[in-house]
Amino acid sequence: MADHYDVLGVQPDASDADIKKAYRRLARELHPDVNPSPDAAERFKDVTHAYDVLSDPEQRRRYDAGPQESPFGGGAAGGFSDIFDAFFGGGGGGGRGNGPRSRAERGQDALLRIEVDLDEVVFGTHKDVEVDTAVVCETCNGSCCAPGTSPRTCDICGGSGHIQRQVRSLLGNVVTSAPCGTCRGYGTVIPNPCPTCQGQGRVRARRTIPVDVPAGVETGLRLQMPGQGEVGPAGGPSGDLYLEVKVRHHDVYSRDGDDLLATLEVQMTDAILGTHTTIDGLDGPVELEVRPGVQSADVLVIKDRGVTKLRGNGRGDLRVGVQVVTPTKLSHKERQLVEQLAKAHKGPGPQLARFQQGMFGKLRDRFFNF
Repeated sequence: MADHYDVLGVQPDASDADIKKAYRRLARELHPDVNPSPDAAERFKDVTHAYDVLSDPEQRRRYDAGPQESPFGGGAAGGFSDIFDAFFGGGGGGGRGNGPRSRAERGQDALLRIEVDLDEVVFGTHKDVEVDTAVVCETCNGSCCAPGTSPRTCDICGGSGHIQRQVRSLLGNVVTSAPCGTCRGYGTVIPNPCPTCQGQGRVRARRTIPVDVPAGVETGLRLQMPGQGEVGPAGGPSGDLYLEVKVRHHDVYSRDGDDLLATLEVQMTDAILGTHTTIDGLDGPVELEVRPGVQSADVLVIKDRGVTKLRGNGRGDLRVGVQVVTPTKLSHKERQLVEQLAKAHKGPGPQLARFQQGMFGKLRDRFFNF
């Protein structure tokens, strides 16, 4: 590693004014606008970095001190760090965990909401979801450095990522370790950050993620997609993507667990005589037989025509509640026919029925109490 004083051509005891003067002289000589040679460009970077360190009083003091060794030795320092941790909750120098930390960190998890139709829930569906997220920078491939360059070992901490200090405490003189303020604990600095990601190793971008939505999902259910979240800093591993499902309202069908619910309007004459009909199910036509004398709130059950179960095998049922429709407008001839029917089928007039437990529940909850 080149000595900063040698790079600027000054002595270690040079004053701040001498350092500034040397930097200006070399900058005029080596600046890319004046000297286009590649060697000059590299020297200009070295000169600029050396001046950044030596012109700052605190950084210069640390540089002059150099990386410090623990006065307790290798084995003793580790044991003393354990004692220090026990009393002060960590921070002892020279022990475990004081190495430089990696720039690459795990990315954050992401949460998206997707909407699916009820018919897509029956058998599951495939969707392509667009998401704005962090992806690896293609220019530096996550290295954070401009192409053709690489990180440089920190001059202040010597690559350890930490600065050790000897302080006095109740236990006497101890060595504490703190992250290096120059490299922020990484042990390296990036003199030439990538111009695309500004040294982050990742950029924001829109990408398309294929999603297989399983059958049987419900509103509020979250699907986890490991490794599909944001890429971490410096190209670190991606977080997870969570998809929160919302099932859209359907105009005809509703859902009760794995069962599908619908209401069938039956004309009064069909309710009396019975009939066959075909309805449009969510997965194709469904044949229904309406028996003679069917009543409102009766439920027709078609097995295995509901939603595919999310966990387990098979499907739920399709439950169709009957609603007998009484005509409100009749022609003169229709009224005569109804009157004839009433005379032929004379029954008691309207009257209160004897209360039976569950009767009103059946009318109120013809699906859910079936």
